[in-house]
Amino acid sequence: MSYAKVFSVGLVGMTGHLVEVEADLADGLPALALTGLPDAALNEARDRVRAAIVNSGQSWPHRRVTVNLLPATLPKHGSAFDLAVAAALLAGAGELPPVALRDVALLGELGLDGTVRPVRGVLPMVAAAARAGVRRVVVPLDNAREACLVPGVVVKAADTLRRLVDFARGQGGLLDPPAAEPARPLPGPDLADVVGQALGRRALEVAAAGGHHLALIGSPGAGKTMLAERLPSILPELDDESALEVTALHSIAGALPPGAPLMRRPPFQAPHHSASLPALVGGGSGLARPGALSLAHRGVLFLDEAPEFSPRALDALRQPLEHGHVTLARARGGAVYPAQVQLVIAANPCPCARPGGDHLCECAPLVRRRYLARLSGPLLDRIDLQIKLLPLRAAELLATNGVAEPSAVVAERVAKARAAAAARWAGHGWRTNADVPGTALRSSPWRLPARDTAPLRDRIDRGSLSARGFDRVLRLAWSIADLDGRDRPGAEDVAEATALRTGEAT
Repeated sequence: MSYAKVFSVGLVGMTGHLVEVEADLADGLPALALTGLPDAALNEARDRVRAAIVNSGQSWPHRRVTVNLLPATLPKHGSAFDLAVAAALLAGAGELPPVALRDVALLGELGLDGTVRPVRGVLPMVAAAARAGVRRVVVPLDNAREACLVPGVVVKAADTLRRLVDFARGQGGLLDPPAAEPARPLPGPDLADVVGQALGRRALEVAAAGGHHLALIGSPGAGKTMLAERLPSILPELDDESALEVTALHSIAGALPPGAPLMRRPPFQAPHHSASLPALVGGGSGLARPGALSLAHRGVLFLDEAPEFSPRALDALRQPLEHGHVTLARARGGAVYPAQVQLVIAANPCPCARPGGDHLCECAPLVRRRYLARLSGPLLDRIDLQIKLLPLRAAELLATNGVAEPSAVVAERVAKARAAAAARWAGHGWRTNADVPGTALRSSPWRLPARDTAPLRDRIDRGSLSARGFDRVLRLAWSIADLDGRDRPGAEDVAEATALRTGEAT
């Protein structure tokens, strides 16, 4: 037989597509041609596959070989097709019975010695195969646990090409996935470490309860970074749907933690201020990869020293923050990655950033204004809570009258508040108060009495609060009420939300 076909899976962004890998062997000068829009890594499979087949003890067919990847109009990226190309070629040469690999998706990169190496994106690939009706997959051994996260699919692992050949010939078996390791919670930063800063702790709790964005502005040593790093410790664990989504994103980026493929904790990303635009929002040549923004999906994106980021990178966050996803367009096809994050930014009030506070600042007023103006108005308007942290006093730093509340205690209150919000908005498909559109909060039955929102209306008329800001204050008020166990916000909740939004809280 000179023709054979097997299945593999290709990824475009997070979307997987079942790919038919065809091999045709014809008379002519020995050569291997790859068609079907392969990228550079896939084109190099010619040499990898040839060496792997020979070093696995198989004969290389001295014929003209054409390998086609269908659909031919879909761009193919990466080395995950190596195993399927080798299997199709051997089956076409009559070395393997094609029936043994029928309705099986093959994923894996081949080393020159025939070893099957792990690849990125196995979780969304296996999920795509399952949606296409393929119920059996063969993956690299190191990716087997990850592949097992997809229900209804029989997962087998191969550590070498020789093992797959023996299995197809009925002379051996494939490997079973390793047993899942028990989940062990990793120790992390705890709110008990934060000294003083009652306002910062309150803002962090409100942000966690409602999924709100947060800006922390203060002099060095005030605790901005400490607070931001502890936000994930008070967020609820991810549910099954969110955990699979987050795990798939990290799989595509090759950033899954070893031994524990399913990510239950909200991710935390803190890129350096020198990060490029593609590193922050995603991109790259060829296939657009997820950036820190998407890797923080369902978690926290922390920008420390935010004014030091390039204005172009900061403004690129505006649309994803509003819509919850980022669309990356490329000449050979685009990719859409989810980006529902809690943005936390930290900034010093001026370039000199004297630890003692504003009274020690040596910057001219114009320099101070220009420094914080690097954070554009449209970006700040999308940040719900904007807090000014004062420097710690010696009495707070050296206090011995008890320990601050740990993360576990605060997390219980946050969980109750999120449960109340989820129950309230369940019929509308919203998860948190931050997801609720302003039109809903300004309509019956959620519209607050005019007497409670009168100060907000005055601020809008004076121009000190935008329409977007009005809606965000309402969302904050609902989160505050949820934390305090009330069914609806009152005037005091609206007043506290306004102070947290405008930076007037003390």
